Amino acid sequence: MIRVLAVDDHPLVRDGIRLLIECEEDLELIGEACNGREALELVRKFQPDITLMDLQMPEMNGIDAIGAIRGEYPDARIIVLTTHPGDVQVSRALKAGARAYLLKGQLRKELLETIRAVHAGQRRLSSEIAAEIAEHSADSRLTPREIEVLRLVAAGNANKEIGALLSLGEVTVKSHVKSILGKLGANDRTHAVTIALKRGIIDL
Repeated sequence: MIRVLAVDDHPLVRDGIRLLIECEEDLELIGEACNGREALELVRKFQPDITLMDLQMPEMNGIDAIGAIRGEYPDARIIVLTTHPGDVQVSRALKAGARAYLLKGQLRKELLETIRAVHAGQRRLSSEIAAEIAEHSADSRLTPREIEVLRLVAAGNANKEIGALLSLGEVTVKSHVKSILGKLGANDRTHAVTIALKRGIIDL
């Protein structure tokens, strides 16, 4: 019997997972959590074979939860379930220790097979996510400072305000913004924010 923990802040998603698993003789849903902190507590309590992990959650997000769980249980097998196919977010999740990455729209078709595959020691990425990673594999990565600047741009700050917040000159901020636009292939600041959100470079 493969023992599964479901972690998602949306009850409807957890309900859908439960219904899928209940129909399978070799799978058992042993617990549900609505944020990363609850997930860590339940992993300590039940030590599931597979943890299904959402990324966007209150209190502790999925990537932090994956890191915390893997820090205590290095062999923990975690499958990310998310609505976001962004290549940067995928890379963060895999680096944190996720074994598979599924879009929620594919759950009915791919969840059960993915659970069994990961339990057997395999790793899984959907074709859509693999294509997203391949598309941006040669892109120049934003520096930590550029990401800071981009987050402040996304929050609606002008260059002068960003400079004051980061103790940078306005000319330096303009230079960072120019570099960000070039690396992301963006036409303007708004376009850059849209791309960054889609790829998971920043979140709001």
